[in-house]
Amino acid sequence: MDYKKILGLLVVGIVILVGMVMYIGPSKIISSIKTANIYFVTLAVIIQFIILILWNKRWSMICNSLDIPHSQLSLFAMTIVGLAINDLTPSGRSGGEPVRAYLLTKSSSVDFKKTFATVMGDKLFDMFPFMVLAIFAVAYLMLYLHLNSMLFSVLLVALVLFILILLFVIYISINEEFGLKTVKWVFRQVRRFTSKDLKKYEKKATSSLIGFQNSLRYIMQDRKLLLEATAISFFVWFLELLRVYVVFLAFGQTVSLGMIASVFLVSSLIGVIPALPGGLGSIDGVMILLYSMAGVPASISTAATLVERMISLWMVIIMGVILLPFYGKDALEQVDMD
Repeated sequence: MDYKKILGLLVVGIVILVGMVMYIGPSKIISSIKTANIYFVTLAVIIQFIILILWNKRWSMICNSLDIPHSQLSLFAMTIVGLAINDLTPSGRSGGEPVRAYLLTKSSSVDFKKTFATVMGDKLFDMFPFMVLAIFAVAYLMLYLHLNSMLFSVLLVALVLFILILLFVIYISINEEFGLKTVKWVFRQVRRFTSKDLKKYEKKATSSLIGFQNSLRYIMQDRKLLLEATAISFFVWFLELLRVYVVFLAFGQTVSLGMIASVFLVSSLIGVIPALPGGLGSIDGVMILLYSMAGVPASISTAATLVERMISLWMVIIMGVILLPFYGKDALEQVDMD
């Protein structure tokens, strides 16, 4: 794990965020933050913890379907660590998945192919409601904010690319023949740049892929799990929107859930792009811009965004950083920064 790269990108993100604050006016933003209702802010924090518990519950259900032994408390800690690493690494919010699988393997002594299947299954359950809501978000913004053709085209292209990538990942995960062809193609490309014998590595990759696919297919055939996990996923997304709604209530602003859903999901699409850790600067900027376009005063939209990100981003990162030393430095080596 490249700590210098992470630190450098964090600094870049913070500089961008500070630049936006300076442009809008620090005194105005501070004045707005001072008016925040502490009870609503506390409620938003409680909602965030409920979201974390539900995420953990969904992963636990998937582990149970594959008979992977675990305790709820240890799994919760792994969930927090994985989320923190996702937010700290500029890897399209996926750097924490291998770490979660590694930690589960370490605690349960179950093969990594099986534990990684639970993590990918958990990720896929989260993506379906995201796709549905993202389509709604782009349509809502087009109708109510009257986006210009350029901005709408960018959002539409980002959404289409996201859906295509997701479908490709799902297909390669469940179709053995296509998955094996993809592995062979990758190794053919690698051989163009090296004379090293890669047969051993190709065989290991093929074996790992087959084991992973078998476990993931087993998960997807569990109808009860599919229904319950999907229901949890939709409810979690609703709570995400409710948390933002409550934060705006703390500033005396009533923003429609439709608007919040649109801004939240568009900013999440931006956050999927591997650029800055946690989308720092980019996500914040998009949220501030779109809320301001919707009629929320710039100082309040900035203050609400900062408070919301403190709850949904920084609080989780701090918790994960505190828990990480208990698992050892080797857990971080599972993250690919390249």
